Amino acid sequence: MQVSVDRDRCCSSGMCVMNAPEIFDQDDRDSLVRLRQTEFRPEQFAVLRLAAQLCPGGAISVVEPAPGTGSEHAVEAEPQPAADAG
Repeated sequence: MQVSVDRDRCCSSGMCVMNAPEIFDQDDRDSLVRLRQTEFRPEQFAVLRLAAQLCPGGAISVVEPAPGTGSEHAVEAEPQPAADAG
């Protein structure tokens, strides 16, 4: 599995850090997402997918092998609409 972050799309919500603090961090200077790891264990795959899905800016991309093919496909969430504050 490959994971990348697009700091230009990051909106500093911290959802990735709250859901996977061992994998993601926020830069002390600008609060934008940073990867803490470059290699991932199979038991981390579900939380990586969740972090990508929950990222409101769509800044996290997950690429994993397509089932049964060995080729890779992207699992990328669309940016989430802003919650209506009322």
